[in-house]
Amino acid sequence: MSVSPLALACDLVDRACKKGADAADAVYVGSTSLGVGVRNGTTEELERSETTDLGLRVFRGKRSAIVSTSTLDPHGFDALVEQALSMAQVLPEDLHAGLPDDAPLIGRSETNALDLIDPVEPDAAMLLERARRAENAARSVRGVTNSAGANAGWGRSLVALASSQGVAGSYSRTSHSVSMSALAGQGTGMQRDYDYHSAVYLSDLDDPEVIGASAGQKAVSRLNPVRPRTGTLTVVFAPRVASSLLGHFSSAISGTAISRGTSFLKTKMGERIFSAGVTVTDDSSWKRGLRSRPFDGEGVIGRKLELVSGGILQSWLLDSRSARQLGLQTNGRASRGTSSPPAPGTTNLFFEPGTVSPADLMSDISEGLYVTEMMGSAVNGLTGDYSRGASGFMIRNGQIAEPVAEFTVAGNLLDMFGRLQLADDLLFRFGTNAPTIRIDAMSIAGN
Repeated sequence: MSVSPLALACDLVDRACKKGADAADAVYVGSTSLGVGVRNGTTEELERSETTDLGLRVFRGKRSAIVSTSTLDPHGFDALVEQALSMAQVLPEDLHAGLPDDAPLIGRSETNALDLIDPVEPDAAMLLERARRAENAARSVRGVTNSAGANAGWGRSLVALASSQGVAGSYSRTSHSVSMSALAGQGTGMQRDYDYHSAVYLSDLDDPEVIGASAGQKAVSRLNPVRPRTGTLTVVFAPRVASSLLGHFSSAISGTAISRGTSFLKTKMGERIFSAGVTVTDDSSWKRGLRSRPFDGEGVIGRKLELVSGGILQSWLLDSRSARQLGLQTNGRASRGTSSPPAPGTTNLFFEPGTVSPADLMSDISEGLYVTEMMGSAVNGLTGDYSRGASGFMIRNGQIAEPVAEFTVAGNLLDMFGRLQLADDLLFRFGTNAPTIRIDAMSIAGN
């Protein structure tokens, strides 16, 4: 009988402690995935992959080392442990290193309490059918001239974590996805757009026809763009790009950036950085969430965390090391690989929705921009200065008007956060989600 991944992780930790480690933890990450791609009805991609990795972290005093292997034979574990312990002897001390202190740990648990496992496992033929349905729907949209490809995928992953603190937990997750990229127009006037959806359960996934038609319609709507004028305009971010603002925010409140002093928010704890109606939540315990998990990369129990409440910054994103540097306690946001130490990260991150519709949010804008795509990035994490290329549509007298492209949106993130207004159209389609967002007085470089 094969040994379970959790049993292997526990075995590795036990051996490390018996051979002289003051503390140790081990993480197993295994995955199986199947993906297909079609273009103009022809199969262009069919790939299945399986990976298994096991990593060990050992501590000797304030020195630590990490080793990893893809060979899961316990006969080689003693050599792996000895290698890690030898490395720890010669590496420099880290005063903040160590396993979690005074944090709620998962204990012994193999759970699917968050409903992250869909028993439906498609074969390649099923995935090809989904991809072709998406592509056919896109090509049926009037004005679509070509396909840039449709993809469908399925995956299953398993994470197991053991530590000398008594942690012995594991969980699995599945995913189903469909994407479509469509082309409209001809020659140098050609435009491309896409749609994509991923879900833990197939039953929660958008129909391929919906995804394909959406991609086609978006591509056609972008034909014959112009450049907006250079000046100061109100910018409305569509949900699929509005989430990038949350990405910049989460980077700025990472415990690592705060402890190093490299964030423009480093002195803002307890201060109002958004308007009073804004709440930002990170919820690792959300059922069927794309990034949900019962525990983090150090075995700390997952929970809902309000990062911003009423516009006021409430918490950093912390793992054990960054928490110690800041004189705080980890809040279970450690992300982890098998060959690298834990680092702060997010799970299911989102803006709580506002109270007005997107139409009402832009109804008083006489001239503005509705941004649907962003490219490039010149964001300074130390100062908050922000500049990104964009495309989308003009807003004229509260209505979305002609397509625009080849312009730059610029500002400062701290100022942008303070002026940010939220619509009520929040949908949970990704790991980081936002509703439509309006920010007044943005600098635009166009014609």
